[in-house]
Amino acid sequence: MTGATIDHLISVTVFLAAILLFISLFNQTLQTAILYQRHRALATKASGLLDTMLLSSGYPLDWGKTNATPTGFGLQDPEFTQYKLSPFSLMRLRSFSGTPVYYEKTGLYYSNLSMGFGNFLLVPYNQVINYSTASTLLGTNNTDGFQLTITPIIAVSVTETHAAYPLTLSVSVTGKGFPLANADISYAFIRVVEKGGGQYPSYISSSGSAFTDETGEAVLNFADVAATDSYALIAYAHLSGLVGVGYRERVTSDKKYVIPFIDDFEERRVLLAHSYDIHYFGPPESAVFYNATFLLLSEDFTLREMPLEGEQVGKVGKAVYGEGQPYGEVTIPTYNPGILVITYESNNEYGVVLMPWGLSAMAFPITFGGSPSGQEWVANDKRHVIVNNVAYQAELALWSLEGYQVIG
Repeated sequence: MTGATIDHLISVTVFLAAILLFISLFNQTLQTAILYQRHRALATKASGLLDTMLLSSGYPLDWGKTNATPTGFGLQDPEFTQYKLSPFSLMRLRSFSGTPVYYEKTGLYYSNLSMGFGNFLLVPYNQVINYSTASTLLGTNNTDGFQLTITPIIAVSVTETHAAYPLTLSVSVTGKGFPLANADISYAFIRVVEKGGGQYPSYISSSGSAFTDETGEAVLNFADVAATDSYALIAYAHLSGLVGVGYRERVTSDKKYVIPFIDDFEERRVLLAHSYDIHYFGPPESAVFYNATFLLLSEDFTLREMPLEGEQVGKVGKAVYGEGQPYGEVTIPTYNPGILVITYESNNEYGVVLMPWGLSAMAFPITFGGSPSGQEWVANDKRHVIVNNVAYQAELALWSLEGYQVIG
C-alpha cells in the first residue's frame, strides 16, 4: 500500500512538472510568435516611412530653400517625381555625425557636414531641422526611433602621383565594390596664382574630360604646375545614369585660411571667417585675403563660372582674426547647385577651400536621426535615389521605443 502511494505521488509530480514545462514552452513559443509579428510589422512600417520621407516634399514644398521650419517633413525635390531628392532640403538636416562648430562672432553653433580640411559645409542650428522636429512631423516621436543615412553610390577618389612638371593626378571610380570601366570624367582644375605682399589671390581655371580604363582609373596631367602651387581638382564621373563626385586640394597653409559658414538660406548668404576665430594656432595673427567665386554645375556635368551677386566675377576681401574684427560675406546668385570656391593668401602662404551649394554638388553624405546602438531589434530598408543627378543610396534604420523581447 505504501509503495502504491509513493508511485502515485511520483506520477502526480511528473505530471505536474510536464504541465509546467509545456506551459513554459508554449508561453515562450507564443512570445516568439508575437515578437516575430512585431518585427514584421516594424519592417513594413520602415518601408512605408522611408517612402514617406523620399516621395513627399513636405510643406511648404520649397522649405529647403527657406529659413522656415516645415510643417510637413519630406525630402523629395518639388520639381520632380519618384526618388529624386532636394539637395537643399538635405543641407538643412542636422547631422548626426560631425562635431558641432561654435562661431563666437555670430554666437551660433553650426551643424558640421564637412568632409575634412578644405571641404566645408556648416549650417547654423537655428536653420537646421533636428531629429525631434522631424520625428514629431512624421508621427514617430512617441513610438519609434529612426536613423536616415544617405550616401553616394559611386566613389570617386583623386590621388596625387607626381607633384609637379607635370602634376599628375589619378582619378579612381568605383561602384559598390567594383571599378567603373569606361566612365566619362568631366573635371575642373583651379590653380592659385601667387601674388604675395598681402594681395588678393587670383586663380586660373581650366576644364577637360577623360575616360577610365578597365581598372576604373584615369590619369590627368597638368604641365605648368609647380610643387609649391596650391590647386583644387573637382571631378564628376558618369556612366549609364550613375554619377559620382571626387575632389582634391593642395595648400601651403592649413592653419590660416577661410572657413565658409552658411548664414541665411533664403538670402543665399555665406559668411567667410578667419580660421583663428575657430581654431587658434597661435601667432602670427595676420589677416587672410580671399577671392571667392561660384561654379555652377551644368547639365553636362561641367562647372561654369558664374558671377557672385553684385560682382563682375568674384568677391575679394579679407577676414581678420579677433573680437570686433570683420568677417567676409558673399551672396550666391542662384538656387541651382554648384560649388563656392575660395582661394586665400596669408603671409605668402596659399590655399583653396570648397563649399557645396546643394549637398550633391560635392556628393557629401549625411546621417540624420538617432542612434540604433543597443536597440533590441532594428528594421532596415534601402532605396536608390537621385540628388541633382548624383546617385545616392538612402537607408532607414527603424526601431521600437517599447523594447519588446522574449522572456524565457
